Parts: sequence; structure tokens; C-alpha cells
Amino acid sequence: MPSHTPTTTDLLTVTPGEDAPNTAAASKQTLARMEEAMPPVLSVIAGMVDITGFYMLGNIFTAHITGNLVVASAVAVGGGPINLAQLAAIPAFILVLVLIWLIARFSRLTGPALVRLLLGVQCALLAAVLAVSVALKPATHPHGLIAGTAVMIAVAAMATQYALLRLALPKAVSTAVMTGNLSNAVLSIMDALSNGHPLMSADDGRLKQALRLLAGFVVGCVIAALAMPLMGDWVWALPTALAALVMIRPVFWGGR
Repeated sequence: MPSHTPTTTDLLTVTPGEDAPNTAAASKQTLARMEEAMPPVLSVIAGMVDITGFYMLGNIFTAHITGNLVVASAVAVGGGPINLAQLAAIPAFILVLVLIWLIARFSRLTGPALVRLLLGVQCALLAAVLAVSVALKPATHPHGLIAGTAVMIAVAAMATQYALLRLALPKAVSTAVMTGNLSNAVLSIMDALSNGHPLMSADDGRLKQALRLLAGFVVGCVIAALAMPLMGDWVWALPTALAALVMIRPVFWGGR
């Protein structure tokens, strides 16, 4: 019987599903690296955005979103003028969460692919804040319509970051609301000093994770605070550039 000489088609033929287990395992490993390495970087971005928005766009929290309700209530009790953007930030945040959920649902992406998609959305929103700030100077009228528009875009960027963590990195903790991370750090330290009588369930990584996120947020706040007098409206370039770096250079989470 004549021998069959392998053709190019034969060499490229792969049994359907043959590489599926390897691909799934690689995706799972990449996602685990993301959950470990990415949250501290996102905390830096959140710190930058929160303090920049507060000082340049009418004392509005763009990351600690419920803080706006407290500030607005305090102003109302004191008889001062209410900044409508402070009240609008909460429903805007909710609306963006709904939209991001719909994007994730209809994209049919999961794992690292969904992380990259939502990082791209956040980066685009931060770039929009930068463009509005540089072109229209909302900081000169922090309670005006343009400033309110910039605030809503910044809020949308932070809502996207929240959604990214919950939808694509479910094991990661919040990178913006530091109250929980501060609580975890303090309680974990107390457990560590309790001479073998901890009150919380054992979790060796809890303290390390909480401290990393706290440090990231504080670093972001400090960098933005120092940069604002020097960069003015261009200070929004800092979180935008960092978000772009996380998106296009996966050195932060070991992906390819």
C-alpha cells in the first residue's frame, strides 16, 4: 500500500477541544495573577481620581460615592447651597453599574478577556475627563455644568472599576472604599497580637491584602495632591496614563 505523505492541512489539523483544558488552565492562572497584583494598582488610580475630583470639581467624591450624600446633607442642614452634582452622582453611579453589567453580559466575555474589556472602558472614561478638563477648564467653575459633566464621567470611570472587580475579579476586594480595608487591617493586627486566640477566621493573606490596598490608595492621593499645583487640569493625565498602562502592559499581573 502506498505511503501517505503528510500535507500542510494534515499538519495543521487539531482534534476539536484538544487544547481546551490547557487554555482553560492558563486563563485561570492569569485570572489568579490579576486578582493578586491588579487591585493595588487600581487603588492608586482610585486615590488619584477621588482626591482630584474632590478638590477640582466642586468637593464631590468620585470613588467614595456615598460620601456625597453625607456632604450634601450637611450642607442642607447648614443652610448652604446644594450642589446638584453631589446628589446626581449616586444615581449616575447606579446607572453606570447597570450599563457595565449589560456590556459584560452581551459581550459574552469572561475571565481575563472581560478584565481587559472593562479596563479599556475605564481608561476611555478617564481620557474623556482629561479631555474635558484640559479643553473646557471646569475647575474654574467647580459648581458649573461643565464641572458637573466631568464629575459624572469620573464617577462612571469609578463605577466601571467597581463592576470590573465584582464581575471579572470576584475574589478581589474593593479598591476604592477604604473603610473595609482599614477595618480588616486593624482587626487582623489585633488577631496577630492575640497570642493564638484569634476572633476571625484564619486568613494569612487578609492583613497583607488590606495593607497593600490602603497603601495604594494613599499613594494615589498623595501623588495627585502634590501634582495638582504643578499640573493643573493636566493632573487627570496621571490616572489616565496609569489606567492605560495597566490595560496595554500586563506587567502588573503577569499576563501576555
